[in-house]
Amino acid sequence: MAPSLRSDETCTSLEAGLRAGEIGALARAISWAENQHADVMPLLNAFQSQVGRAWRTGVTGPPGAGKSTLVDALVRSWYASGKKPALLAVDPSSPLTGGALLGDRVRLDRSVEETDVYVRSMANRGSLGGLSRVAGMAADFCDAAGYDEIILETVGVGQAEVDIASASDVTVVILTPASGDGVQAMKAGLMEIGDVFVVNKADLDGADRLKHEIETMLELRASQENLPEVLTCSALQGVGMDEVVQAIERRRQTEEASGLLKTRREQRAMDRVQRLVRDDLRQRVWSEVGMAETARTLLADGQHPDCVAQDLIRQVFHALKTQGDFS
Repeated sequence: MAPSLRSDETCTSLEAGLRAGEIGALARAISWAENQHADVMPLLNAFQSQVGRAWRTGVTGPPGAGKSTLVDALVRSWYASGKKPALLAVDPSSPLTGGALLGDRVRLDRSVEETDVYVRSMANRGSLGGLSRVAGMAADFCDAAGYDEIILETVGVGQAEVDIASASDVTVVILTPASGDGVQAMKAGLMEIGDVFVVNKADLDGADRLKHEIETMLELRASQENLPEVLTCSALQGVGMDEVVQAIERRRQTEEASGLLKTRREQRAMDRVQRLVRDDLRQRVWSEVGMAETARTLLADGQHPDCVAQDLIRQVFHALKTQGDFS
């Protein structure tokens, strides 16, 4: 459950709490983002010059691949090395409550929750790309609060599950030989977004075969430069996890040296601007301008849905040209 907001909280006091690394302030800041608090934008802007110090690692893969177990192992490894990790587990939304359906926070190992690792389970709130629109804000707040390893975990189940790549510095794709994940990877478009591929549950039959299949598919990429590493491990047994951590670190060093990291972060900022503009305009046009009622009227008159859509778009652009605003 998200922490309740304090009625006496101000942007100034919350900013001070974040700068001091207070977990309570971080929790409330993310709640501000989730609840679209009026002061969340000024709060984000106050830390903009400092955002970018933390590494953001995206972890995705089909359900049942053992992502939560592997993330747990990653968090413990980074924590043991003196780093300060935060985990944002973004789950599919419940169609009834809008809350996180899988509840990754509940499934995390107790040894992680007993440390000062920050864990937040968030619903994707209908985002087709697997990440809620506030996940980026939450990561920024974690960065501002002094966390230097931020993990974004989500479920990869289809071709739309690519937002994790644009939101992360390095994307780790988890697969398993237990459920035909070789076919799943080819169908879901996961091969295009991964920077490191991990075959989890390597103690099961078929792990080496799946590793070979992934390597073969990666060889079909148009560019053979900086091909992802493919590793096997058993996160539950702790076998091969050191190699996974080292592969992530090698990928980071490669991105920094090649300039790819700077490019990815610049593109991440642009993607966020584009998404927020798109989503806000869609909501505003559809609800505030009354396009929904106009659409119903045109459809009732027997017009084709595609023609109705084009007509509405023309109306929007006409309003922009003549008034400079929708209102």
